[in-house]
Amino acid sequence: MELGSKIRKIRKEQNRSLDDIAGVCGFTKSLLSKIENGKTVPPIGTLIKIAEALGTKISLLLDDSDQGGTVHTTGEMNIKKMIKTDKGYSFSAMAVERPDKLMQPFFFIAKKGKTHKRTLSHVGEEFIYVLEGKMIYKVGNVEYTLNSGDSLYFNSFEDHTYSLITDEVRYISVFCSNSKA
Repeated sequence: MELGSKIRKIRKEQNRSLDDIAGVCGFTKSLLSKIENGKTVPPIGTLIKIAEALGTKISLLLDDSDQGGTVHTTGEMNIKKMIKTDKGYSFSAMAVERPDKLMQPFFFIAKKGKTHKRTLSHVGEEFIYVLEGKMIYKVGNVEYTLNSGDSLYFNSFEDHTYSLITDEVRYISVFCSNSKA
């Protein structure tokens, strides 16, 4: 099932309106409608807000698999399942087969000149690990230059944004909402 269709299905199962979910998320009913109809692919921050509003995890919006215990993911599988956003980056959820996890790991590929500078803020904590490339990641008022092998851990309710130094940056980001929504 496609992302937008899955969001609509969960929303309707909960007998909730577009206005209700959009209001909780802090964006317009029009944007949510575009997402549900597959006319736009939302950035990860928007998906986090939608998942929270629906009382679910992002990984459940992205995959129907259900597996407990250990989940093994190959790198090739992550590349094949990339979701391309209109914000200049693509991402793939990792360990989606385990729905009850506390952490939400993602693999990102961002392209310089295509990413839009945008400030994010959401509940929980976040961990960034740069695999390839170089970026500046700003949390609150502090800027961090992250090279391959560097990481950053922060409270994600703090305003945060990034800009790329190299043409492409590949990184892992792990979100934790502090609860098993």
